[in-house]
Amino acid sequence: MTEKTTEPTSESRATWDGLEGLMRQRIQTWLQDLLEEEVTELLGREKSERRKEVDAASGYRNGHGKPRHLTLSHGTIAVRRPRVRGLEGRFESRVLPLFKRQTKEVTELLPQLYLHGLAQGDFDLALRGLLGEAAPLSSTTIGRLKEKWHAERDEWSTRPLDEIEVVYLWVDGVYVKAGLEQEKAAVLVALAGLADGRKTIVTVASGHRESTESWLSSGCLLSPHAGRLFSPLFT
Repeated sequence: MTEKTTEPTSESRATWDGLEGLMRQRIQTWLQDLLEEEVTELLGREKSERRKEVDAASGYRNGHGKPRHLTLSHGTIAVRRPRVRGLEGRFESRVLPLFKRQTKEVTELLPQLYLHGLAQGDFDLALRGLLGEAAPLSSTTIGRLKEKWHAERDEWSTRPLDEIEVVYLWVDGVYVKAGLEQEKAAVLVALAGLADGRKTIVTVASGHRESTESWLSSGCLLSPHAGRLFSPLFT
């Protein structure tokens, strides 16, 4: 008679070398369970439970979509969104909305890497090492994001300031270490104190040092809206 044992074999035990893969596998399973539970809550019945004849919620499960890669700060996993048919409206998952490919934490990581001097061409290799080979990110993605960041900054820099009532205006330089430069760069900041007690940043620009010359050459005074506020300071 062969003696049976419930002790885990060496192949099934968690080890240090396989810890990252095991964590991603558990997170993938957990997220897939959350997606299934979301549909159960929507329909009011389990996956194998029959629909009630009276006062039953509309809709029914209709399999799953194609595997979808989702990049988390711990790596990239693949999940399949459950499909639901027969609803009066369109089913929108709160756990995994359409077109989302990375979490907020990963999205915030990208501009930080760019700010610290990582070249656009190096992003692909770096992100594959950090987030896995299946990460839906590339140098092309970073290029599009750079254009978006610059457009957002340009829009913010040219926003109208006519409706704010400025009582005090502080200008100062903040020195930060960014990129590969040896010396810290000066970020010129103007902070306005408003009549209603609020404080708001009026403009931010890069400069060589904290001086009148840097403010005049930084470009932040070229905006007609900012010029209205700054012109008395530099005349």
